[in-house]
Amino acid sequence: MARRPLPRILSNGSAQLARSRELARTAADSATDVLHPLITITRGLRRLAAAGRRRWADTPKERRGALLFLVASVILVVALVPYGPLLAVITLMTAAAWQGRDRAPASPDGPDEMQSRRLKSLYEALVPYFSTAEDPEPLYAHGGAWDKAFPTYAFDGGGRISHLVVRYPAYFTDSEAEARARIEHLLVAKSGRGREYHFTWDEEGNQLTVGVLLPLPVDITAQRFVTAPGETVLGFTDPTEVRRTLPLTYGEQRRDVPPVVWRTGLRSTEPHLLALGQPGSGTSTLLRSIALQALQHGDVVIVDGGGTGEYACLTGRDGVLAVECGLTGALASLEWAATETERRLIAANRAHQAGQPPPDDTKRPLWILLDRPTAFTHLAAADDRKDPQSLLQVPLRHGRPAHVTVVVADQLDCLDALSEPVRQHTRARVVLGPATAEQLESALGAPPHTTPVDQVPPGRGYARLGTGPVHRLQVPATPNPYDDATPDAHREAVLALLPPRTTPADGETVPEPDGVPGEPEPVPTDREPEPAPVAVASKTPEPQPEPVPVQVAETPEPQPERVPVVTKDPLPNPVPVLTKPTEAKRG
Repeated sequence: MARRPLPRILSNGSAQLARSRELARTAADSATDVLHPLITITRGLRRLAAAGRRRWADTPKERRGALLFLVASVILVVALVPYGPLLAVITLMTAAAWQGRDRAPASPDGPDEMQSRRLKSLYEALVPYFSTAEDPEPLYAHGGAWDKAFPTYAFDGGGRISHLVVRYPAYFTDSEAEARARIEHLLVAKSGRGREYHFTWDEEGNQLTVGVLLPLPVDITAQRFVTAPGETVLGFTDPTEVRRTLPLTYGEQRRDVPPVVWRTGLRSTEPHLLALGQPGSGTSTLLRSIALQALQHGDVVIVDGGGTGEYACLTGRDGVLAVECGLTGALASLEWAATETERRLIAANRAHQAGQPPPDDTKRPLWILLDRPTAFTHLAAADDRKDPQSLLQVPLRHGRPAHVTVVVADQLDCLDALSEPVRQHTRARVVLGPATAEQLESALGAPPHTTPVDQVPPGRGYARLGTGPVHRLQVPATPNPYDDATPDAHREAVLALLPPRTTPADGETVPEPDGVPGEPEPVPTDREPEPAPVAVASKTPEPQPEPVPVQVAETPEPQPERVPVVTKDPLPNPVPVLTKPTEAKRG
């Protein structure tokens, strides 16, 4: 069956339709020009009528009769005067034309004298970088016209450049980082310091777009973010960098802010994080924010190398396995974390070989948060003990299949003091506080597209997840609630997010619930892999002949809490079964 051809207007009538639209648009523009006086007079009559109605509404009722008599008298006089009606109509049309005129201020055709002088100065400064003697028609030349080089520009209220498009010749080496850095440094110096600029290089069009970035909001406090399990909000960035927004609460107000979301888990390409910054830049705030989010679905082990008590609010909380500030406790906790990672891997491997799903105790996320681990390096070297960073090799290398995540925060100057596994396996990077472009490139692996400033608020910096772009970052305010300098609003926000305190602060004994309604059971007795090595021997309610002696023998340096239980002061009932004399009698 032969196909019927399309109508001519659909097959080859696109040009006719385009011409018809153009003719219609031209006729409309012409009609608007012709009828412009009539449109102006009509607008003026409408405004005069509205003014008359307002005047009548504002007149008191007792004076409206006198006003009506005055208007009627004027109309009668105008009607009796020769040519009065004609003069009245002309006067009314003139008043309507005056009231109906376009009152919008006319925008200036070009920059004023001060703006022209600033653009001329910037043009002259770029001449040595964008000109060469062999160019027959140079775009940049001393005494040349700057309007060809700057097709688009904008100024803020202070007279400084806020937006600029720079054209440059094709022979400029825009693919070299050094050449770009020189131009960006010059534009920042001539446009105004103290602001953050964003540079967009268009190599194909030989154009550079310079924009001034607005400051990121610093009033975002800690709160429950709308995220899925395995997603952690590091902070917030510019709306043009990410496509996702999160609803945030500001008292009674709500607004959407674009976040920087870090994804962990089995399918994550950046399973571990490294945060660097100067003292007071907000790295501890970032770790507290991550800990509060991680406690919703997992367990946390915290090692504080600073020893300032920044994480005391998390001690004894539900899901917090340990908060260590000393070298001995840090070694014991990290050694248990390495053993727990191996146990999870072995259990998951056996389940996979048997064709079964992994056990539930291997799928609960375990977070290891370390603040300033390099401080323990010097202490360990002085006491001739093991460096705690050496115990992170197993969680860093095999943590992703075991649902173990490591977050390390340290000072920016101590980057070289971090161990090789830490630098190699922490592909998600955050740099907070003031830093030079060289430091940012060394820590993040790529230079940012914005210019860093010297003075920034706490929690302000840059973030890069793997090989992705570099984002500006503002960490939500999560201060220490026990600090006297913390504002009341921020303290209440952090305390509202803390889990209930279900275990004692020392972590030695956990009493069984005596039928108290509403009291949750202790977390370490529900899950076997969670208790730290310090609490293993004391929290076992039933005698176990084999696992406990092996665990005691593997610990190279017994903790002070464990010695009274194992050797000196045996407790009644189950404890004598765990002691070494019992094993001797068996032998």
